[in-house]
Amino acid sequence: MDARLAGRRDPREPRHARARFTDAVGQPPLSYLGRWRMHLAAERLKHLSETVEGIARQIGYSSEYAFNRAFARHRGQPPGRYRRLARAA
Repeated sequence: MDARLAGRRDPREPRHARARFTDAVGQPPLSYLGRWRMHLAAERLKHLSETVEGIARQIGYSSEYAFNRAFARHRGQPPGRYRRLARAA
């Protein structure tokens, strides 16, 4: 490889794509994806009568337990309580 090119950054590299995404959206891609998944789950919990386990699997969780913990971390309460309060409002 030419020594002049060795120091150049390739804009196609994943780290540069992550940096561009973060600059454009305001958060890293995986953080954005996590928030988006929790948003989808919250909408399903609010408007559909699917089980929590079914919603967890639809948004990519293989474990209801892991989904419950992630949802509580993002929304401040477990999905069952979120569903009850959202429907009561």
